[in-house]
Amino acid sequence: MTAHPVDFIAIDVETANACMASICQVGLAAYHQGQPVGELKSYVNPEDYFDGVNVSIHGITAETVRGAPTLPRVIDVLRPLVTGAVLVCHTHFDRVAIRQGLERYSLPLLDCEWLDTARVARRQWEEFSHAGYGLQNVCSSLGHEYQAHDALEDAKAAAVVLHKAMEESGLGVSAWLQRAGQPLGNVLGNVVPVGRSGNPDGPLYGETVVFTGALNISRREAAEIAAQLGCDVAESVTKKTTILVLGDQDARKLNGHDISSKHRKALNLIEQGTKIRIIDESGFTAMVA
Repeated sequence: MTAHPVDFIAIDVETANACMASICQVGLAAYHQGQPVGELKSYVNPEDYFDGVNVSIHGITAETVRGAPTLPRVIDVLRPLVTGAVLVCHTHFDRVAIRQGLERYSLPLLDCEWLDTARVARRQWEEFSHAGYGLQNVCSSLGHEYQAHDALEDAKAAAVVLHKAMEESGLGVSAWLQRAGQPLGNVLGNVVPVGRSGNPDGPLYGETVVFTGALNISRREAAEIAAQLGCDVAESVTKKTTILVLGDQDARKLNGHDISSKHRKALNLIEQGTKIRIIDESGFTAMVA
């Protein structure tokens, strides 16, 4: 991708269905001293089915990835580029997806440091500290327009967030690695709002999660774990829902057959423009790990 010195590499992935390991596109952009020094984008054959919901979001279909390399081949190219680097992504969904994808093929994990620009945004700008820190919303506030749900464009957008935070704070990448790992309240001095069930220092604070289907753990245990991650946990799907976690068996049901009422409602809201990420229980468990 580049022979230049690199300060960090922004990365993003798109997935084919609710399984976070079903990576169907990868995008990377490398930066040095605030300037792009290389980029890479590749479709990936997930060797899995494509859910209509995911296709409606990113437009990638089974036909699109016909003839594309599988994840092991893509990782063979990426691994030497990212080894020892700081990998930047917005929220840790991409990090978890890559980890699950590697585990699916029994491949070793990437040897790198990860920096979550959602955590950067929440610490740099008070208006995003507890809500509204989605990539599109933050970039819109920063005056950056881009084509969302293209892996390379999303990766570049995460880089914009980090560069702007570095510019305004005077902190470099190493300092932001440290600051992003600090508790939110200690950094901003904010009072934790009353009535929130989620841990304000959790990586998913500001998200509202709903569980549906048969889980491998009790619903109560799942709710407690989600709250520790920072999520508000709701019983029903509404316009406030941002994550729907499907029991693994429900996630494998194709073409919307025999899905739960919560799942159907989420699909209807997505069609109306509500941004809800649907993941399976395995993905949720990986986020906990």
